[in-house]
Amino acid sequence: MLRAKEQSLLDELATVTRPLGESGSISFGKRIGEGTSIAVDRLTSVSVQERLLATLAQVRTALARIDDGTYGTCEVCGRPIGDERLEARPWAVRCVADS
Repeated sequence: MLRAKEQSLLDELATVTRPLGESGSISFGKRIGEGTSIAVDRLTSVSVQERLLATLAQVRTALARIDDGTYGTCEVCGRPIGDERLEARPWAVRCVADS
């Protein structure tokens, strides 16, 4: 499941980071125009990319924890992470109490 999520995130990142076509220069004036729309789109893409990269890092941390035998154990308190939490968020490294 984690490997599938990792691949899904990589696919989404490839889409988000795909170069845009010829977008010209961005200019701002008193009215909302194409330049403003382009700027908003770019800011949105950056935000989405940051979220995807953060989740990808968490997924890769969980995969490393599987390899070292600590998957399913809270990195803060050392107690088991609940099955329901791991089912909902397989890349969780903390129990609900320490989230």
